[in-house]
Amino acid sequence: MIALRLLPAAALALYAAAAPAAAPDPAYADDLAKWRARADANLTRERGWLSIVSRDELSPGTYKIGSGPGNQIVLPKGLAPANLGTVTAEKDKARLTLVNGQKMTVVTRENDGEEFSARDLVTGATRLEWVTNGRLSLQFVKREDGKIVVRAADRDSPRRKGFTGRVWYEPKADYKVPAKFTRLPDGATIPIANVRGEISYEKVAGTLEFTVNGQKMSFDALDDEGALFVIFRDATSNATTYPPGRFLAVEKPKDGGQWIVDFNRAYNPPCAFSAFTTCPLPPPQNWLKGEVAAGEKYAGRKS
Repeated sequence: MIALRLLPAAALALYAAAAPAAAPDPAYADDLAKWRARADANLTRERGWLSIVSRDELSPGTYKIGSGPGNQIVLPKGLAPANLGTVTAEKDKARLTLVNGQKMTVVTRENDGEEFSARDLVTGATRLEWVTNGRLSLQFVKREDGKIVVRAADRDSPRRKGFTGRVWYEPKADYKVPAKFTRLPDGATIPIANVRGEISYEKVAGTLEFTVNGQKMSFDALDDEGALFVIFRDATSNATTYPPGRFLAVEKPKDGGQWIVDFNRAYNPPCAFSAFTTCPLPPPQNWLKGEVAAGEKYAGRKS
């Protein structure tokens, strides 16, 4: 499953559909405002997407890492010493060995605060860790092709410090609509391309059908542990929203209730904010022909 959801499914509670053309009720508007505030906080947190300052892909081998020009992994000046150490990448795993006198600290929920000078790094898809020293944090992620991706984060990144918030459409009740969900057989997959042109096959849960602005629409939804995750674009992608497309989480209804698609919670992928990310693109069947002028707008170019 593509691990780019904005917030845990439990934090994405949806409410019953409002009457067409009516303003959102105050309770819903308040909950939505809090959700949008959490979306901002997710971007600006330490080691969040706005703090990422470099990204390197490593084939098997040993690489020098540091801010000096003689390194294969060159970190921004001032963020790390000229010679930090070496990264030994093997298929699906990596080891970081620091030069004498250098120490870093592990940052995970399970292992916060462990200091080391050499470490086999946690790179799995279901569990990741950061290692940090001062402003610098490093994360090592294994790709499906066996390569290791190294991300560097700067807690004092100008992008993080200067962020003024996401830009949203005003909430509209008629963009929160009931949907019919048709489940596909277990194990069904669809091809999903990313911004680099790479293709992965993701588990698709089924198809959501709904009506917006009097137009019948539908898109395929990926399985997200019982909830649904959607990558889509619409006619606003050519004007006010992020051109490649947006993300949307759809909560599983409780006790056999109605599925609800709430476009007021459509949000931009990390690629809208950072050049050091690799985001999935909407499949052709998720290119909606009509406009969905709801959710997050696109404030400007990434850096």
